[in-house]
Amino acid sequence: MVSQEVKPTRTELIRVKRKIALYDRGHNLLKMKRDGLVLEFFNILSKARDVRSKIIQDYKKAEEKLTIATGVDGETTVNSVAFSIREDPKVTMGSKNVMGVLVPTTLESGTVKRRIDKRGYGIIGMSVRIDEAADAYEQLVEDIVLAAELETTLRRLVEEIEKNKRIVNALEFKILPDLKKTEAFIRTRLEELERENIFRLKRIKSTIV
Repeated sequence: MVSQEVKPTRTELIRVKRKIALYDRGHNLLKMKRDGLVLEFFNILSKARDVRSKIIQDYKKAEEKLTIATGVDGETTVNSVAFSIREDPKVTMGSKNVMGVLVPTTLESGTVKRRIDKRGYGIIGMSVRIDEAADAYEQLVEDIVLAAELETTLRRLVEEIEKNKRIVNALEFKILPDLKKTEAFIRTRLEELERENIFRLKRIKSTIV
């Protein structure tokens, strides 16, 4: 519905036409952005699925290595090694721009996977089975960090896609149609006024003659 406050003037018509052109360009750009975000979402979703599969495989591998180490070297030795680790894994996170959306990215995971001599237990006399179990669990932690990064990115992209979709729908089904109705109203009124002026001039001319 056209607002009663709209003034049917040529100046107003020019203003409305400019707004239509501006919003139309914005609408097209937002649709392109939405399509790009959707493509990026499915690309990252594929990576996230691969990482989830890898987590399952690496978890089974780590459990197997731990079972072997516990069975051969004894539960006491394994527990002693576990308690000897004094520094928790640390991950430094940053952010990157994906189609205008800031998403997390791992900058550094320096203390997740460590050299044997950095794990806190003595390497002399330590069995290779315990080293393999430690390697397997450190790899599992790195997988989990990457999975968290990808899944957080997916949530951010979904939020941006939904926000973008609401704006696109508002432009497509509300704002642009209303502006076009206003443009049509102004054009119609200007044509009516022009016809009235022509008719008035003809009457004046006929009266003078």
